[in-house]
Amino acid sequence: MSPRLPLILLLLAVPLWLAASYGARYGFMEDGQWVGICADDASRWECQLRANLGLMIHFRVLGWAALVTSVLAFFVPGRAGWGLAVLGLAFGIPALALYNTNFAVFALVIAGLRLVRKFRAA
Repeated sequence: MSPRLPLILLLLAVPLWLAASYGARYGFMEDGQWVGICADDASRWECQLRANLGLMIHFRVLGWAALVTSVLAFFVPGRAGWGLAVLGLAFGIPALALYNTNFAVFALVIAGLRLVRKFRAA
């Protein structure tokens, strides 16, 4: 297995995750049909998911999670730090798409810096 395979897979997964995040924003959170559906029957699981996602946006849960994991990743050495940086990206991309840009921008920069850092030989 090539040592660059995880990086290549990450570079393929990031645009897909970004597209899915914007799909959730424009197709689920901002679509007018869901307002009508959820006004009629708020007990549907889709409406509950939409309401909980709205609360996560309001309390900036994704932004904080991205920032905390990215900062931790910056200080944790080795593969664990790299994995935390990927997790920071996984939280940061939807946070960026779902209105938590103030925390997500810093989290994505910190995670990106951690991902491009070379491993030190022990």
